[in-house]
Amino acid sequence: MMQNNVKIAITGGICSGKSTVAKIIKEQGYPVISCDEIYHELLNDKSFVNSIVKEFGNVKNAGGTLNREKLAEIVFNDKDKLQVLNSVTHPQIMNRAMQLMSGCGIFFCEVPLLFEGNYEVLFDNVIVVLRNKDERIKELMLRAKINESQAKLRINSQYEYENHSFAGYYVTHNYGNLEELQSAVLSMITQIEKDYIKN
Repeated sequence: MMQNNVKIAITGGICSGKSTVAKIIKEQGYPVISCDEIYHELLNDKSFVNSIVKEFGNVKNAGGTLNREKLAEIVFNDKDKLQVLNSVTHPQIMNRAMQLMSGCGIFFCEVPLLFEGNYEVLFDNVIVVLRNKDERIKELMLRAKINESQAKLRINSQYEYENHSFAGYYVTHNYGNLEELQSAVLSMITQIEKDYIKN
């Protein structure tokens, strides 16, 4: 017998591999919610875009959509502005995520800035994906087409995963080998089932 509703967050620094972990879990048939996908859906909501414009001025494209590159340039160069953006967007994203995780079963939710917003309290447990910082910098440079100093700036603006203990959470290390990561995630799912499905 299972605990009625179990919510488990998946988090980690930028380019840690949390989306890959989420994909592996989804392939096992579990519902996986993505906060990034919710954010993209909200970008089509005029009132949501206007709440960002109200704080940051003209960060719209000609068609009225949000210019994400322009916004990123503003917030990743100023920690206070990043905090303002998070305070505007995160509560709306998390409210929607909680709605999608109602009902019976084990739900997983990919939450990039879980610890920054203290949202871990909303979940029964957390999967923390850890990866070498240098590898994350290299991948971010390729993915975002930015230079090393810009990549470091983005990574350093986030929670410092390297300096924290995650005792009590499920921790998986991503060494860049997909097969090893998949094996580690499948073992972790087995452990989660043991922990939350009571016979």
